[in-house]
Amino acid sequence: MSILERKKPKVNLHKYYMIHLQLGFIATLFILIVLFRINLQPGSEFEIVEVEQEVIEMEEIIQTEQETTPPPPPRPPSPEPVPDDEIIEDSFFDLDTEIDLDAPIDLPPPPPPEDDEEEEEPEIFTIVEQMPEIIGGEAAIYENLEYPRLARNAGIQGQVVVTFVINEEGRVLDPQVVRGIGGGCDEAAIEAVKQLRFEPGRQRGRPVKVRFTLPIRFRLD
Repeated sequence: MSILERKKPKVNLHKYYMIHLQLGFIATLFILIVLFRINLQPGSEFEIVEVEQEVIEMEEIIQTEQETTPPPPPRPPSPEPVPDDEIIEDSFFDLDTEIDLDAPIDLPPPPPPEDDEEEEEPEIFTIVEQMPEIIGGEAAIYENLEYPRLARNAGIQGQVVVTFVINEEGRVLDPQVVRGIGGGCDEAAIEAVKQLRFEPGRQRGRPVKVRFTLPIRFRLD
C-alpha cells in the first residue's frame, strides 16, 4: 500500500478547503460592512461660543467757556428844555491891535562870529632837518647827575633811557623813563634831564617841537 493510501480521510485538508475559504470571505465582508455603518466619530455636546468683546468709544469732552456779556451802557441823560425867553448872547472879541507892515522889525542881535582859524597844536616831530643839541655837550648831563646812595651800596649800575619833548625854546617837557635799572637811578636821571637846555630843533628854518631819547649811564668807579 502506498503512502497516500495510508492517509486517513479525516486528516485530508483539501477536502474542506473551498468551504473554509468562502466562509472566511463572508465573515470578512460582514465585518467590513459593520465597520462602515458604525459612526466612529465621538459625539460631543460641548460647543464653543465666541463672545464678541464690547468696544468702548471715548468721546473727547470739549471744555466750553462761559461768555460773560458786558453790562449795557448807561443811558444818556435826558436833555433839559431851554425856555424860549432865554437868549444866548454871542461872545465877541475886540482886537484893538493894529499891525503896521511898514514898521521895522526888532530882531535879536546876531551871534558873534566864530573863529574859523583855531589855533592848531604844534606838531611833535621825531626827525627834523636840524636836530636839537645839548648846550654844554654830554658833560652837562653828568654835571647835574647824582648817583643814588642806595644804588652805590647795592652795586647797581647800567643805562637808563629817558624820552622827552624839546619845545621851541629848547626846554625839556614831560620826561619819562622807557628803560630803567632801579635803585633810585631812574629818578636821578629824570632830575638831571630836567636841568638840561637844548638848541631847539628846526624844520624849514623855524624851531619846532621834537621828541628826543637820551641814554644816561650809571657806572661805579
